[in-house]
Amino acid sequence: MTDQPTTRLPLHIRIGRNPWILLLLTTFFWGGNVVAARVAVGEISPIVLVGLRWVICTAVVLVVVRRNLLQTLRELRPHWAFLLLMGALGFTASNTLLYEGARFTSGVNVAIIQGVLPVMVLAGARIMWGVPIGPVRAVGVTLTVLGIMLIASEGDLSRHAQLQFNKGDLLALLSAALYSLYTLALRNRPPVSGFAFFIGLAIAAMASSVPAMAVETALGASIWPGWKGLLVLLYVAIFTSLLGQLFWIRAVELIGPGRTGVFQNLVPVMGALCAVVFLREDFHWYHAASLALVLGGLMISERFGR
Repeated sequence: MTDQPTTRLPLHIRIGRNPWILLLLTTFFWGGNVVAARVAVGEISPIVLVGLRWVICTAVVLVVVRRNLLQTLRELRPHWAFLLLMGALGFTASNTLLYEGARFTSGVNVAIIQGVLPVMVLAGARIMWGVPIGPVRAVGVTLTVLGIMLIASEGDLSRHAQLQFNKGDLLALLSAALYSLYTLALRNRPPVSGFAFFIGLAIAAMASSVPAMAVETALGASIWPGWKGLLVLLYVAIFTSLLGQLFWIRAVELIGPGRTGVFQNLVPVMGALCAVVFLREDFHWYHAASLALVLGGLMISERFGR
């Protein structure tokens, strides 16, 4: 009996077998997170957004895996400390800083600053494990840093000499730094399946964010969502957190982590485009120059610096 022709398969199965569609959707979802962060300002507080995001995401995942839940939890139990640290660092703290930073800077700025993440991972690997960078990659790193400096100074590099920084840009940069630490720590991830690992991280993110949300609520500092905040919450829970992560895991299974990782460079491009199209933000010359420096530096580091 022959296999059913690919063209006759249901759409979701065809998408699940095509890594390029999965990766383009993922980078679009993650780029759209910049728009969500800006729309969330005044509609839902960052800690409430992060906390409810992982409550929803975890609930959906647990329903999907309910038949194998106990077995999955038994596999993850020996690694609970590592998972809790990873979830708190990479998902809770990093996301909270990103949403907080979006209150003080533009979506375009946030998107481009997030593009420095691969360089931070490269530098971290050098510091922690002595992974050589080499002269070509050093040039790429330098270009990327210049791009971030340009965007942070709004085209006037002399502002750096006067220590004039946008608070939102700094928070976005700190968010990227925390996520780079999370990425580096993935080198020591437990020997479980990618989906089981994501389940553990989602539970850990919920466990680390809900207490912070409760404290913020007790202090009267929370902003609970109206209809617009609810739409933002559903987007980041379903598309950014759940589908984005699962699509990425599936793409790694299909073409491997090396080829998949290159698509991370599309996230700042998607984010900047989403900010311009959906938020009607201005796109200045220094945005274009910074984007060119960041992507050019990444291309030099990844393609020519191996």
